[in-house]
Amino acid sequence: MFRRLTDTVLVSPQIALEDLAAAKAAGVSLVINNRPDGESDDQVTGAAIEAEARRLGLDYVAIPVTHAGFSAPQVEAMAAALDRASGGILAYCRSGTRSTLLWALARARAGDDLEQLTATAAAAGYDLSPVRPLMDMLKARAGD
Repeated sequence: MFRRLTDTVLVSPQIALEDLAAAKAAGVSLVINNRPDGESDDQVTGAAIEAEARRLGLDYVAIPVTHAGFSAPQVEAMAAALDRASGGILAYCRSGTRSTLLWALARARAGDDLEQLTATAAAAGYDLSPVRPLMDMLKARAGD
């Protein structure tokens, strides 16, 4: 269920409460919720995920991304979450795509190699082409 992007970053489709114990066992210390509540009737709410994560001793942050796209505050929040994590990270949304795209945008903002980001995402089954122009812009700004 979890797809590995890096040694410390996993992405996933919507998780269930019981998936949090598996995430903790995999070394996750931070859960990032990129899915807004109410997208699906069968979706576990962010509040329920947060409560179970915290019960298990995991940190939790919500950075919901709608299908309207990504904003600078979302990219900044993702970058801050990635930077502050003290262990593994699990980011999830409906399919894992928005989490992967937001991860790539945050890493492009940090100046990471865009071809490597693209290859890493592709190896996990995700396509960064929808956000490549934004990645190019963020990478260019990182060099300023």
